[in-house]
Amino acid sequence: MTSQPEHHSPVPRRVVLGSALGGAAAAALPTTAHAETQAAPAAGRPWKLCDTMTTDGAWSKFLRGQDLRWSRLPTLWYEGPFLGDGLLGSMIYQEPGANQIRFTVQHGRVQDHRPEFGSGWGTCRLPVGHLTLEPVGTITAVDWRLSLWNAELTGTVTTSAGTLTLAAFIHDEVLAARVTATGGERVVWTFRPEEAVSPRKISEAPPAGYTANPPWTTQTSDDGAEQVLQPLTGGGQTATAYRRTADELLLSVGHSFPASSAAADSLRTLRRATSYDGLRRRHIRWWHDFYGKSFVSFPDQRLQSFHWIQLYKVASASRVGGPVMATSGPWLEPTPWPAVWWNLNVQLEYWLIHGFNHPELDSLASTLRQNQEQLIANVPAAYRADSSGVGRSSDMFANRSVGRPGTGAEVGDLTWALHNVWLSYRHSMDKSLLRDTVYPVLRRAINYYLHFLTPGSDGKLHLPSTLSPEYPVVPPQDTNYDLALIRWGCQTLIESAELLGVDDELKPRWQEVLAKLTPYPVDDNGFMIGADTPYAQSHRHYSHLLMVYPLYLVNWAQPESRDLIAKSVAHWHALTGAHRGYSYTGAASMYAMAGDGDTAIGYLRKFFDTGTRYPCRPNTHYTEAGPVIETPLSASQSLHDMFCQSWGGVVRVFPGVPTAWQDVTLHNFRTQGAFLVTAVRKAGETRFIRIRSLAGEPLKLRHGLEGRLTVLLDDGTPARTRDLGGGTLAIDLPRGREVLVHSGSRPDLVVAPVAVSEPGPAWGLP
Repeated sequence: MTSQPEHHSPVPRRVVLGSALGGAAAAALPTTAHAETQAAPAAGRPWKLCDTMTTDGAWSKFLRGQDLRWSRLPTLWYEGPFLGDGLLGSMIYQEPGANQIRFTVQHGRVQDHRPEFGSGWGTCRLPVGHLTLEPVGTITAVDWRLSLWNAELTGTVTTSAGTLTLAAFIHDEVLAARVTATGGERVVWTFRPEEAVSPRKISEAPPAGYTANPPWTTQTSDDGAEQVLQPLTGGGQTATAYRRTADELLLSVGHSFPASSAAADSLRTLRRATSYDGLRRRHIRWWHDFYGKSFVSFPDQRLQSFHWIQLYKVASASRVGGPVMATSGPWLEPTPWPAVWWNLNVQLEYWLIHGFNHPELDSLASTLRQNQEQLIANVPAAYRADSSGVGRSSDMFANRSVGRPGTGAEVGDLTWALHNVWLSYRHSMDKSLLRDTVYPVLRRAINYYLHFLTPGSDGKLHLPSTLSPEYPVVPPQDTNYDLALIRWGCQTLIESAELLGVDDELKPRWQEVLAKLTPYPVDDNGFMIGADTPYAQSHRHYSHLLMVYPLYLVNWAQPESRDLIAKSVAHWHALTGAHRGYSYTGAASMYAMAGDGDTAIGYLRKFFDTGTRYPCRPNTHYTEAGPVIETPLSASQSLHDMFCQSWGGVVRVFPGVPTAWQDVTLHNFRTQGAFLVTAVRKAGETRFIRIRSLAGEPLKLRHGLEGRLTVLLDDGTPARTRDLGGGTLAIDLPRGREVLVHSGSRPDLVVAPVAVSEPGPAWGLP
């Protein structure tokens, strides 16, 4: 629905991705042409997977090997443990300049409400405060483990006076901690409120006319809970409530607007927790149920651990119906970016949830559905009758005006965000997402563009000047970022209308745009930024390559596009100096699309190279001028793109696995079309593929198997198949049914962790 038709034609054995710069090494993009295959017609015997990951013991053992560990005290936020439940978040590290341990207390809903001062100050995320654990003796050692399986920090703090033994987790908007003391130690907690001012103060002064929020006040409730109340100048309130009983501490945060009901809300949340043990039981049950929805294992210990930590991270940062992730997630720290960024950050944050089979983490789709009136209000008044948009950065309600084409404004961010919602639809085939969010909002977002498209003397439609996100030169017209989004949007609207049975009066206009929209500006180095604007200086964004990734409008399945893709990606990275972590994850995914797993992993490893300027940090978080959560999460999507892809209506199993990873296990990996893929690779060969259909969509499988195939439904009867050539098989798979595909004799159908062949240290400070 988003990409061009795939051509199932023979592909060359080797294609070279060359550099436009003399002397630069060329990167090979090998592809393998699989032998034509036929499905065996004979009936097979019934089959069943042997899933070894069905018990708590198996999961506990596996995930224990992925845990973060600390043998020395973290001193910075990007070194320490982190806890969260999609709303409340805490990071744990040394209190700066003190013999204390800080537990930050931040909440995804806590923000200012003065839009006249912009997203950096007026509607920014606001800090809440932090707890300090204050030992009697001098801290001499720590031994901590962040358990992924239990989503819980446990361990000890050794001091010159004795030992503190601690455990902490967050569940249902309550931070729960249990600390016991031995020797001469004692347990002392202090809650320290923080000034309710934009974290952007580290980089600039407040705007003219800005007045500070009032100071906080304190009170004690009737049942003995302590409260800190923070009124806000723009209306509303933030309240923190906490109670200590013996060795246990429970804390909650409430935020309300425009009412001042947060004080009552925080107490209600605290009382709902009832007890530490009861809350912990509910917490453990939620996480244990969560992990069992999918499984992946591969032989690089360091990256495998990283991958599972990202799943823990995104589940700690986002839940459906909650606030869309800001750049820091729920873990607010000093930053020039205390808001939601719509021109790349928010899109990269959510891609990994699909393959991991966790649609319940999608707060982006729910945010756009819930704030459609605000998206309308964001465009100039003259266009609100039929258009919507969002500016570069906003609060969790998408409150930020968008500029006009012709002024060099950044216009396409809402359309790109809607591509994420469309991916949520494609991975679930839930028509309510298409009907209630994708179609109506995308229709308005594309309408905004249509007001400004004008015919040129060449008979083509052209777009006046718009900004390619963060590139310093504004093209005079036809910015590739927007041209790609317009093409994707019009294609998607036409197909969505057909799926929904809508006879839309705008369909002829969308068809006209697709027929007459000017081609992407290109030069000898590949895709340009826009008309008369080459890619001429190093740039971290791949906004000018959006048609390649993630839209796949121009893709490797089109032989005529390969040279253009190859030289565009090579030239993007040939100009060095401005690349950041997501520059490497983006390139890794593009090479994975081309089937070149070895080059893909080479780029991905640059993100983990501590010799680079902006590497992945010890706790797997990432920072530039401030925390930016999207880059590590996008690295997990790069791994997904190596393991399984499903763009263009074809499910591709192990399309870009690095040669060194001879063994890989995928289980219940969710793809477009709402398929759950299980596949096992051993000794560099795919042993079997099992696919379950959740929606009854047409299945086209690029299987990677050699020789005569066996294709059996779950009752052992042969599936109806059609060989599409090029190693692709069409399989009739009704909703709720499963199919097994393998070649040769039936292999052992075992789902299990693979052996580690590339050992590595734990994340954290082990």
